Amino acid sequence: MDEEEYDNKYMHLRILKSVQEYLKADENEYTAVYPIRVPDELLYQSLKSKGPKNTDSLIHYIFKLGLSIWSERQYNVVFGSHQSLEEFIELVKKQNKKDT
Repeated sequence: MDEEEYDNKYMHLRILKSVQEYLKADENEYTAVYPIRVPDELLYQSLKSKGPKNTDSLIHYIFKLGLSIWSERQYNVVFGSHQSLEEFIELVKKQNKKDT
């Protein structure tokens, strides 16, 4: 594996780990980024029927669902299998030991 491929996989590994931690954590622990774009009617009808707090929860749920799907696809594109991921993690561990 050349350095560019290693760096790319390492970057994706860090992103996927961060996504995994985000999906497991309390929703109040992470930074909120606004504004996000949502369909007007979704926002309007949700606010009208459920109120702002439930609408916020709904939008967060939709985001987390999309993030889960995206991260699974990234995992498959970058690593392809659990074995490939494990092998790369071992490579990272060896690299870290060599650097220290």
